[in-house]
Amino acid sequence: MDVRVFWMASERDNAVALVTGGASGLGRATVERFARTGSKVVLADLPTSKGADVAKELGDNVVFVPVDVLSEKDVTGALELAKSQFGRLDVAVNCAGIAVAVKTYNFNKKVAHKLEDFQRVLLVNTAGSFNVIRLSAGLMGENEPNADGQRGVIVNTASVAAFDGQIGQAAYAASKAAVVGMTLPIARDLSTQGIRICTIAPGLFNTPMLQALPDKVRAFLAKTVPFPQRLGEPAEYAQLVQSIVENPMLNGEVIRLDGALRMMP
Repeated sequence: MDVRVFWMASERDNAVALVTGGASGLGRATVERFARTGSKVVLADLPTSKGADVAKELGDNVVFVPVDVLSEKDVTGALELAKSQFGRLDVAVNCAGIAVAVKTYNFNKKVAHKLEDFQRVLLVNTAGSFNVIRLSAGLMGENEPNADGQRGVIVNTASVAAFDGQIGQAAYAASKAAVVGMTLPIARDLSTQGIRICTIAPGLFNTPMLQALPDKVRAFLAKTVPFPQRLGEPAEYAQLVQSIVENPMLNGEVIRLDGALRMMP
């Protein structure tokens, strides 16, 4: 194996990852994959989440910390835990996010989209991701570089809605488009310290949000994916996260993970 690869098998026992939104869906699948491959994981999620139960289930290599990604204090605390318990931080994965489905203006009810709802989605999805990035980078910068000069890797979660948002997705699409837009400039900002950053833009995935829909709706959505004609599995998202971490030339890139899906209006 190329000695420049960051996450070699011999290093997995020492690799430390922070995963936000790690108690469910894409985040949980990522935590599970990291833990299975021998990494240490700080699972960050809201205090009301099942993060503590998930961490207990996955063993001593996973520790839960309650985090609101908009709180500098909370994120700093999670990073301090990573350093005190595991000694470092190598990987940060942003999976925390929220969504609303509201039209810009409802002409039947004569009601406009609530500005506070729009702002909240942008704050959590965009500012929350940036908060984790900016603080994680500081801790990663303390790492000894590998042969390529690399000190860490950051992975964000956007959505195909960033490119073809549907009716009612103005807030969500805007927030994810902002995550897409900041990927390259952050990659350039952090390049001098050997920290890479990429963004995954998932399509329709079998997450708790979609699992709450009726079977008929889920079956219809699956048929809109050209191939494979099904919903994506969170484990497939986690597999791509690992691939990004392992491939040193992936940097500043946004990768659609959607089975060639282009969403209808």
